[in-house]
Amino acid sequence: MSHARPVRGRLAVAAAVALAATVGAALPALPAAAAPPARPAAVAAAPAFPAGHKIVAVTASGYLTWNNMKSDRAWVRASDGAVTDLADGPAMQGTGYGDLAAVLPRRDTAELRDLATGHKVFEVSIPPAAGLDYAGAAGRALFVRDRSTPAETVLVMHTKDGGPVPVTGLPADAKIPMVSTGTSAHGLVTYTSGGRKYWGLIDLATGAVTETGLREDTEGNGDIAVSPEYVAWVEYRSEGPRIVVRTRATGEDQTVALVRGTRVRDIEVGLQGDHLVYGDPGGLTDTYKGSLHPLTARNLKTGSTTKLLDHLTSAATSPDGVLHVRGGTVAQGEGLYRITSDADGAPTAAMVASTGEPTGLALVGHDVPAVIDLDRDGGRVKLRWTLSRDNAELRVTLRNKRTGEFAQDVFYGPEPTDFTFDWRGDVVQGAAGAPNGDYTWEISAVPRNGIGPSLTASGTFKVVREAAPHDYTDNGSPDLLARDPSGRLWRTDSHLRTLDNQLTRASERKLVGGGWNTYDRIEAGGNLGGAAHGDLVSRDKAGVLWLYLSKGDGTFAPRTRIGGGWNGYDEIAAGSDLTDDGRADLLATDKSGVLWLYKGTGDWRAPFAQRTRVGGGWGAYNDLTATGDIGGAATGDLVARDKAGVLWLYLGKGDGTFAPRTRIGGGWNGYRYTVGIGDADRDGHPDLYAYGTDRTYYYPGTGNWRAPFGSRKTDAVLDTYPEHTAVS
Repeated sequence: MSHARPVRGRLAVAAAVALAATVGAALPALPAAAAPPARPAAVAAAPAFPAGHKIVAVTASGYLTWNNMKSDRAWVRASDGAVTDLADGPAMQGTGYGDLAAVLPRRDTAELRDLATGHKVFEVSIPPAAGLDYAGAAGRALFVRDRSTPAETVLVMHTKDGGPVPVTGLPADAKIPMVSTGTSAHGLVTYTSGGRKYWGLIDLATGAVTETGLREDTEGNGDIAVSPEYVAWVEYRSEGPRIVVRTRATGEDQTVALVRGTRVRDIEVGLQGDHLVYGDPGGLTDTYKGSLHPLTARNLKTGSTTKLLDHLTSAATSPDGVLHVRGGTVAQGEGLYRITSDADGAPTAAMVASTGEPTGLALVGHDVPAVIDLDRDGGRVKLRWTLSRDNAELRVTLRNKRTGEFAQDVFYGPEPTDFTFDWRGDVVQGAAGAPNGDYTWEISAVPRNGIGPSLTASGTFKVVREAAPHDYTDNGSPDLLARDPSGRLWRTDSHLRTLDNQLTRASERKLVGGGWNTYDRIEAGGNLGGAAHGDLVSRDKAGVLWLYLSKGDGTFAPRTRIGGGWNGYDEIAAGSDLTDDGRADLLATDKSGVLWLYKGTGDWRAPFAQRTRVGGGWGAYNDLTATGDIGGAATGDLVARDKAGVLWLYLGKGDGTFAPRTRIGGGWNGYRYTVGIGDADRDGHPDLYAYGTDRTYYYPGTGNWRAPFGSRKTDAVLDTYPEHTAVS
């Protein structure tokens, strides 16, 4: 765009300038209308353009670019995308002639430089005390403001071959004139006069201002564009921005009203033939939809409009008057586009250089492990998806393939482009542990700026954990089983909320099934059948012991008969590995007080070996609970409550026998049942759950055999059913 912003100019640098010119390298003999080399329109063949850079100027054989986030500058050769790094150099301003640019290498110097060769054409020495400021450049000329004269802001033009030429035609009270590229024959000057804003065109051959116009820009400093046929400028007003276009041959103005009430203050305008081209350059990173985000061409004859690009970041006009826009389309991606007309005069945009980036939302990468071990890091894992930009609303869904249960989170952006889901290993809206097994992850990202379609992507992963004896749903959290008076068996899944470390109920209790009143004992047996889930053993009133293999989904397979004669035992405790072979064993006390060990085999057809005697005297106890390893060794332990309500710890030796008992404490006869629930709080130590007459209590394991349980915690969520019988 042949244009200027009076305040936010292409080269917002001022310095004192002395009216003396020093000849440098020879000025290249290049006609003013020389065109950049032809560039292919096909995306695949387009040379590279630096990512993150905006277009500052188009020169005869390349592009002056700038990354405003890093203050990096570069000159890019149009033919092959070769980059000359100007990151450590001073600010530069294209002049619209050949490959020339105005440069201020020092505070006391301005020079005209050929970017293609790096040669200095000429320079102007600018001692600070001279009372003069750098005022811009156009064509082959540098301009200075002389504040030392009575008029205060006399504008002077310098060229390589000509001495200082005063610019004529400005009002006597013109203030702060700034010069930028206009056309091949004219520079564009902006200034204020009588407190109002004006533009003018300077004849670069004579230094005379030949055309002027008033800018009714009450709330900003709008962009200005110049072509051989038109001058267009943006006016920011209280009712909203508008663009005024003047036909230079007749002086007639036409006004294009934009979105009423919008507060956009950075609209770019350009001219290409009989078309006005405009747009808001911040569209790609905005967090709102805007009608000014696309680059739009308006036919100045008919008023019809054409969308050229989905967005733009910057624009500049080549020395031959062709508009170039740094922007993008969803179809072709990010790059530099040349705005021309087709055979019918309709405006078109052809990519001439590519950054290699997508314009639409794209998934750049993700960090979702193929296997997620939820026994690690407290069951939490950070999952990341990297998008091509951050102004997106991203919905993440993790779904169990078998159950359909899911965890979900929404990020409304702007976020860092690495959208991170701090997954706590749960599903069902954060109320239940995620079952082991296969999962899919799905993301749906909506661009908040409305540029491009929504992005969807998916993948798979697997959740794994160590098997837990009291886990019947394969989700890492222990379940509690209780039978009601009518014989129905119910399951309650516990859930440790990692957000506040509270043990809660995962959901409403679930019915396992009816007919369980045929049994007088039901015990959680641990993994008896060789699968990864805890199983049940149940004794019927005839003394037959039955095995129920867990399916891992909260239900059980049909029962299989273990054997008869079990009504000779008063107490049965199952679920601990007492022989250190990796298999769950069973203990039973007969009516004479002898404790017997039934070693687990791992074969569901015959889950226990022949019994072996552990010892006598166990008739003193009215409750036995197999707890697993609560003493810190590598083998299962046992707690026993005597008839006085004292709880005792028997540490397992790993051979099916126990060390001498250790007193835990008294008062335990206030509980109807105690259940070795397993490691409910995920600290590596099995815990104990106790059922009172009207509420339940939770005792966290400590791993210290001298004091194996911490202070009891009341849990009002895991309900007690007083009329129910707990499964221990």
